[in-house]
Amino acid sequence: MTQQPFSRPGAIDLSALKRPAAPAGGPTAASGGAPGGTGSSYTVQVTEQNFQATIEASMGAPVLLVFYSRTRMPESGTLADDLVVLSAEFEGRFLVGLVDVEAVPAIAQAMQIPSIPLVVVVLDGRPMPLLQDVVPQDELRTALTQVLQQLTTQGITGRHQPRAVAAAEGDSDGQEPAFDPRYAAAQEALEDGDIDRAVEEYLKLVVANPADTEAAAGLAMAQVLQRTQGVDLQDARAAAAANPDDVAAQTLVADLDMLGGHVEDAFNRLIDLVRRTTGAERNQVRERLIALFGAVGNDDPRVLKARQNLASALF
Repeated sequence: MTQQPFSRPGAIDLSALKRPAAPAGGPTAASGGAPGGTGSSYTVQVTEQNFQATIEASMGAPVLLVFYSRTRMPESGTLADDLVVLSAEFEGRFLVGLVDVEAVPAIAQAMQIPSIPLVVVVLDGRPMPLLQDVVPQDELRTALTQVLQQLTTQGITGRHQPRAVAAAEGDSDGQEPAFDPRYAAAQEALEDGDIDRAVEEYLKLVVANPADTEAAAGLAMAQVLQRTQGVDLQDARAAAAANPDDVAAQTLVADLDMLGGHVEDAFNRLIDLVRRTTGAERNQVRERLIALFGAVGNDDPRVLKARQNLASALF
């Protein structure tokens, strides 16, 4: 098989990369951390042993491969550090694969990396160059938000499981859990871009089994997608800034924050709005906030904290 230039999207040709068996106790896709020593549960240090598993993780949600070298170009290491920080902020919307080209030159050669730094987004096993320069973290955050919003409009809403959790549960190869066929119809609707049908399919599951928390979370996120279809992010934020007590404007921006991975911002916006409203409007905001709690997961620490803050705001 002839390798194509990396600048062209296509399946990764791994013919130049031999995959030795992982040694006992060696690194896996479930282990890893930031190159600077501060880790994120949505980051993996890529090795020849776990490279294929890292690529395969892109079948459910995007993987960002960042190619760097602290010795050849220290700034590329800074970019890698920033992506590690952002991977935690976006809470599973993407997994960062850290590729030290000095430590694993075979991977850089197999993927025909022209220079560093280079950030590649991999989705469904297909790589696409995303960034070839070092940019400030704020600009990087904005760029990633835009990319994820575009993917959301295409029905790509999956999230990675935290790597540490996967390891604790014995998922040593770092792959996502097996797909539950009960959710197939809803997922197919999302992939087809039919958000309304996805809402209907998730609603059927919730009605059939109100205790199905996965279906409830899927319904909540599908409804977020439904409410934000065709919305311009900048216009929505401008309207919310101009009308701080407008329930529709504020709840819409909270939905957009959720899609962008800014969960705590969404929660805080609505809790502040609860404090400023009364009667039916307050109840409307409270119900929207509870729906977002369900989308994130009621056992999530951010939800537990937000519930306490909501209680304080109400009473």
